[in-house]
Amino acid sequence: MGAVAFMAAFKIGGQSENNTNKKGIISLIQHQFAGHLLLALLIAGLICYCLWRAVQCFTDTESKGTKTKGIVVRSRYLLSGLVYLSFAVAAIKILLHSSNDDGGDTNQKFIHELLSKPFGQYLVGLAAAIIAGIGIYQMVYGLAGKYKKHVSGLHLHSSATAYLAKAGTIGYVARGIVWLIISWLMLKAAIYSNSKAAGDTNEAFSFLHASYGSVFTGILGLGLVLYGAFSFLRARFEHFKTA
Repeated sequence: MGAVAFMAAFKIGGQSENNTNKKGIISLIQHQFAGHLLLALLIAGLICYCLWRAVQCFTDTESKGTKTKGIVVRSRYLLSGLVYLSFAVAAIKILLHSSNDDGGDTNQKFIHELLSKPFGQYLVGLAAAIIAGIGIYQMVYGLAGKYKKHVSGLHLHSSATAYLAKAGTIGYVARGIVWLIISWLMLKAAIYSNSKAAGDTNEAFSFLHASYGSVFTGILGLGLVLYGAFSFLRARFEHFKTA
């Protein structure tokens, strides 16, 4: 997503902000060399990640406990798994050519359904507040260096650890900004009772490009790339507690 956002910012390779949602990213992977194999590997990885998040939530691998703070953190793990499960489902549909998606924004459809319910505007506003909270948490987590607990135990060269730490800071802040923009779009949808005002990552990047220009959008895209690099290194070197 970061790479496509950077390319879209500077109109490289015919990419646009419309390709930065999950359907656009999955379609891009599918059309690469050995795309179907890459997509199958992606699906397998996403399902494994979802299962791991469920294990973290229900078996409390990090000893978060059953008090309020622990329940909140463990619930966040489960929510994260469900989000990535939606990516896996979308990828499976594309791989099997069984997607009946008409190209519409699934987030807008979800908001439209919420708005049609009693107190729908308040429900959408609550959802926007939760997403804003996630975005703020991501930024604070990165700027405060709380993620470094995952780095300090890695047996890496000191300079590599320093670069990894910098990638983590920038990456978490970039993720937080994207979440905050999505929450702002949802809040607008709640205020005006108009689901079309909401959107997912492609609307977020379109908003960024229109409001702040190519340079800022490109920097944010690179930030997400750095977060990806940070995650790859964590997955390779970190020792997870399983008992």
